[in-house]
Amino acid sequence: MIHRLAMSGVHGQALNWFNSFLRNRSQCVEYMDQVSDRSPLLCGVPQGTILSPLLFNIYVRPLASLVRSFGLDCYQYADYTQLLLRLEPGATSIPENFTLCLEALSTWLRASRLKVNPAKTEILWHGRSTGLTHLLPTFDGAALSPSPTVKSLGVVLDSQLTMEAQVAAASKQAFFRLRQARQLAPYLSDEALATVIHATVTSRLDYYNALYVGLPMSMTRKLRIVQNAAARLLTRTPMKCHITPVLQHLHWLPTDYRGLYKMLVLTFKTLYGQGPSYLRDHLSFSHHRRSQRPSQRDLLYVPGPREVHLERTRRRAFSVSAPALWNALPPYMRAMHELGPFTLALKTWLFTRAFNLF
Repeated sequence: MIHRLAMSGVHGQALNWFNSFLRNRSQCVEYMDQVSDRSPLLCGVPQGTILSPLLFNIYVRPLASLVRSFGLDCYQYADYTQLLLRLEPGATSIPENFTLCLEALSTWLRASRLKVNPAKTEILWHGRSTGLTHLLPTFDGAALSPSPTVKSLGVVLDSQLTMEAQVAAASKQAFFRLRQARQLAPYLSDEALATVIHATVTSRLDYYNALYVGLPMSMTRKLRIVQNAAARLLTRTPMKCHITPVLQHLHWLPTDYRGLYKMLVLTFKTLYGQGPSYLRDHLSFSHHRRSQRPSQRDLLYVPGPREVHLERTRRRAFSVSAPALWNALPPYMRAMHELGPFTLALKTWLFTRAFNLF
């Protein structure tokens, strides 16, 4: 760990601090009145400390470089590592570099005193497998096979990226929390109940809801049902009453519009340097940006079908949906350059559209 800190640019007094923090630690086991002898800790970091997650990320940083040296893409978040292998259309075999990469990963992990757990390794095969799934290599002696769904940072993905499994999982979790909130409702004030609902139910509906943009309404219906039930619980509204006035009174955007809000805010941040750089590469202003007509100013270029070869998900790809949604905004909103005023204007505009307040 000290060596990798030094390789990452930590030197001098800062490196001495880490050295003092990590070295000369020991552990023992206490059971009832018995305490074992202390044993020195030669690896690992103290659990429960603020520095430990940061140190782990620095420790596994060389893993990404190792993967990319075999021509694969690699994404890391905390202790989650994702490899991306691209195959040409009509491929008849798994590239050898993928097999060599897995072997190198196993060797590197063992040398770094990290646990290799093939049982927790999942493979998601996008598109048609064309009979290649049985040719997948082994990982540390265990056979690999594609899973129907995998979880990526809490989002359930399927092989066709339909988001059906994710919507089902999100609505199920939100309904479970809503039932718990309903049991607490008689003992809570309206303000406290609203806090509970927002913390346990709404947060699950909003988690990565930008991925739901462009999905058919028949699929997102489950999410709307959860939101409507939460609004009825908070306002004590009977089932027979129409829900639209209740949402309008609470000033809640419907679930579909909440996804649009998040997507447009992300687009604004990306355009003006406050979002991820990899998303900025997918956005560009059209040649009408400085047009004399206000309706054609600050428009984004929308790629055509020949540029985005995703048959089922093309309309939902960020490179297509973000420019299309941005171009639908009024000219005065597209001309804004400050995030605060933009978010206020955006929510007002979406609220007006959601409840037909023209």
